[in-house]
Amino acid sequence: MKTFITDEFLLETKEAQQLYHDYAEKLPIIDFHNHLPPAEIANDYQYKSLTEIWLKGDHYKWRAMRTLGIEEKYCTGNPTDYEKFEKWAETVPYTLRNPLYHWTHLELLRVFGVDEILNPSTADSIYNNCTSKLQTPEYSCRRLLERWNVETLCTTDDPADNLEYHKKIANDGWKVTVLPGWRPDRILNLSDLVSLNSYIDRLGASADTSISDLSSLKDAYQKRHSFFNSMGCKLSDYGLKTAHAATYTESEVETIFSKIRKSIKVNAEEEEKFITFMLTFFAELDHSTDWVQQYHIGAIRNNNTLMYNTLGPDTGFDSIGDAAYAEPLAKYIDNLLSKGRLTRTILYNLNPKDNEVMATMLGNFQGEGVRGRMQWGSAWWFLDQKDGMTKQIDTLSALGLLRLFVGMVTDSRSFMSYSRHEYFRRILCNMLGNDIKNGLITNDMPLLGAMVQDICYNNPKGYFKF
Repeated sequence: MKTFITDEFLLETKEAQQLYHDYAEKLPIIDFHNHLPPAEIANDYQYKSLTEIWLKGDHYKWRAMRTLGIEEKYCTGNPTDYEKFEKWAETVPYTLRNPLYHWTHLELLRVFGVDEILNPSTADSIYNNCTSKLQTPEYSCRRLLERWNVETLCTTDDPADNLEYHKKIANDGWKVTVLPGWRPDRILNLSDLVSLNSYIDRLGASADTSISDLSSLKDAYQKRHSFFNSMGCKLSDYGLKTAHAATYTESEVETIFSKIRKSIKVNAEEEEKFITFMLTFFAELDHSTDWVQQYHIGAIRNNNTLMYNTLGPDTGFDSIGDAAYAEPLAKYIDNLLSKGRLTRTILYNLNPKDNEVMATMLGNFQGEGVRGRMQWGSAWWFLDQKDGMTKQIDTLSALGLLRLFVGMVTDSRSFMSYSRHEYFRRILCNMLGNDIKNGLITNDMPLLGAMVQDICYNNPKGYFKF
């Protein structure tokens, strides 16, 4: 049976169809936030099977399989690739009305030309067909990115990373621009001081700096930030459970860091002061190099202790948090602005209850001469599906200027996930088409088409200065 993925998928009006096909469909992709492994890009990795490229590390799929009661070994264990794929094919019919159902069939069609529904009866033919194609040069890692029409992508990298793979990609002169992204979150996690101190030693080695006090910690980060900048980095990213805006003095933070280096547990107040100080320091570094800073706020991670102890982090046991952070977020941004250190900033919320909080926060800190300095990032993680995207776009439209929006990112570890850009573009065009149909906006195709192109391509290209 053929899939539901027709040319007019998600496009409910002729106006939406025109906007998508004439203005959005063929635009290159700028993916300014993802978790793709740069080693695979540098080495133009050839995937061994459909399971390896599609299920390995995909906690979206794992969560669905676990919900169906499938044994954990088929997610993270040692059965064969085909056995794992069979279990995913068994799960797919249960994902109706879940975004996985859309993404699964979009990805099969766009990457492999497979236009049939995945279920247990089609699993064998689909697996063999796609796995066979993955053995050919046309389906190597780099060719896949070209197939998606990716122009620029930014990975997520720790300050201690040597960026050797980014160097190789740059030296190859490849048509797709692959840039590092600065992600210094590790220093903010004070739950395991032994592990943290081991990391600080690694950071010091990468910066050729012995980190013994707060001054040398700052010096190490300054060196690494400068190195990332020399490698073309244009943005930072911070994953936060909540916002932080404690009042501190640098001498207080020096004392707190001394305790950390001695693996002496700090209290909640000290932790808050240290995190606020480090975030402010990083923000000032970002401002000095004219980077964009991104804050992803609202995840509570590794909630299942048994599975965390077995599998480690980022294995599908995270969820939406419920912290109230409007006031500290406003205070934190205001502090940067007051010091003249507020660079272009993107805020992302994971809890949809905070949509209006984020949309109204932007207007407090916009700046003369900078179009859309403060941005509300695209619907993220659990929200990057049709309902979440629609609500985010509607709220931004009501409380801000939608045309300045910098659009979609994959936020993914999979080279198959670029269908999310198509998904976003279709949803955006459908919303505008329905507005025309309902008499809510003018039927001015050149105006609306320019808006679609700005959101999907021109805005991110200009905002990040790619």
